Amino acid sequence: MCKIQKTIGERIRNFRKQKGWSQEELADKASLHSTYIGQIERGEKNATIESIEKIANALEVSLEDLFKSIQPIEKKADYTLSQIITKLQARSIEDQKFILNMIDQLFLWKDQ
Repeated sequence: MCKIQKTIGERIRNFRKQKGWSQEELADKASLHSTYIGQIERGEKNATIESIEKIANALEVSLEDLFKSIQPIEKKADYTLSQIITKLQARSIEDQKFILNMIDQLFLWKDQ
């Protein structure tokens, strides 16, 4: 499984869940099959740019939102950080600030 496929799939899933949509709802809005949406979200399908664009339009996000900050991962720690960033990018600014505050609190607790 290609890392970029998996990352894009995770981002699509996060954006979809943020809207509270099922895979079927996203598929309907993007004029694609729900099985195909599931395969893309799991990183199993190498989606065409046309399909990715349809999904982005349905989700009302830019292609940049789906592809930004994707870099080759060489170290396990970098991959973990990439996963955290991917999950946070799909959340609201309020949620991102909340998580940042939680991280700060955890580090304060851990460093005591």
